[in-house]
Amino acid sequence: MTPPPHELAHWDRHHVWHAFTQMQEYEPLLIERGDGCWLLDTDGNRYLDGSASMWCNVHGHRHPRLDAALAAQAAKVAHTTNLGLSNPTTVEFARRLAGVAPPGLDRVFFSDDGSTAVEAALKMAFQFWRQTEPARPKKTRFVAIDEAYHGDTLGAVGVGGVDRFTAMFEPLTFAPIRLRPPGLPDASGRVPSLDESLAALETSLAAHAHELAAVIMEPLVQMAGGIIVHPPGYLRGVRELTRRHDVLLILDEVATGFGRTGTMFACQQEDVAPDFLCLAKGLTAGYLPMAATLTHGCIWDAFLGPHAEQRAFYHGHTYGGNPLAAAVGLASLDLFRDERVLESLPAKIDRLAAHATRLADLDGVGGVRQCGLVLGIELVADKATRRPHPWQEQRGRRACAAARRHGVLLRPLGDVVVIMPPLSVTDAELDKLAAAAEAGIRAVSR
Repeated sequence: MTPPPHELAHWDRHHVWHAFTQMQEYEPLLIERGDGCWLLDTDGNRYLDGSASMWCNVHGHRHPRLDAALAAQAAKVAHTTNLGLSNPTTVEFARRLAGVAPPGLDRVFFSDDGSTAVEAALKMAFQFWRQTEPARPKKTRFVAIDEAYHGDTLGAVGVGGVDRFTAMFEPLTFAPIRLRPPGLPDASGRVPSLDESLAALETSLAAHAHELAAVIMEPLVQMAGGIIVHPPGYLRGVRELTRRHDVLLILDEVATGFGRTGTMFACQQEDVAPDFLCLAKGLTAGYLPMAATLTHGCIWDAFLGPHAEQRAFYHGHTYGGNPLAAAVGLASLDLFRDERVLESLPAKIDRLAAHATRLADLDGVGGVRQCGLVLGIELVADKATRRPHPWQEQRGRRACAAARRHGVLLRPLGDVVVIMPPLSVTDAELDKLAAAAEAGIRAVSR
């Protein structure tokens, strides 16, 4: 028998340590069921899922074809190790991923989540330069962009640039060469041009290429940094410069992949194929933990050789390549094809853009930033100067709490209110999300 909601809430407070949550202030909200883009709590209240359950839900909750794929695989086997063994479902999923990825990315390393996908790419890049011909073991450093978030494991923290997530752990990790985020205004409010941003990267590459293993970045938009949208052409310019200076390129598409920006992968909008593509979140449509690091044959070949040479990639995860997750991932790719998901996105993106225009005019909003079906609404103390609120006031969190009273779940990034629904969201649901966000912003801007 299921315990009553009040008892579950008590246990939740007492036993569960929630991520990114001050537990002293935590108020339980227990989500019991899902239906399409909606979530229901233990008291029967319905909420529109405006953050895609932490940016990973793609086709909605309880999609019958995804549920069926999960059940069918569970009837065969739930898990087999990927360390020296394989599974037909996992093999098929790797093949399908290679078919939808940018050209050449046909080697797939499976792990558990976005952090581990990035961690694997960093270690592969590091090891590659020791084993390629000729070896270049001095290439050990990385270039990263400030205000980027790549995960919470130590390697990912090392290349991260969001201080509130990473500063505490700086003594435990390494320091990359950092670049200012393209598209982000400086202290005077001026936005550097595309040429200036690329020139800054070229300066770093020219000076440090001999010691650089890779550049790592989120393509088109830096998500957890506050929805920082890059200028068109920046990604393509980065790819050209990394090739010119013989530096690898790692693209973190953990959050941007699987349709979030309007194409299957963000890098496809500028016809860029990286050396490593890191995927998670939408990889299984938000059903199960799974990540993948894709690379090409040139990287793969550097790890081949007799066992005695110890060239293998000694890194792995217990649940890497899990067949249940792979089965749902395959079904999700089928849905992208059969339901023409990508073809449905332009109209939804335009509708969200219309709401963004209205929201930008609100008192207390310093600006809005959109990339595909992702919108960030920045709350400020002074609209003219974009002076921020004191962080202690938690305006973003309070605005999202106010939006919840209108039946919508949103999650802020500091004082940036983010709208990022499942791709299956309807026009009416988009309208409700925008209206609730507006109500929440008005409530904390009075």
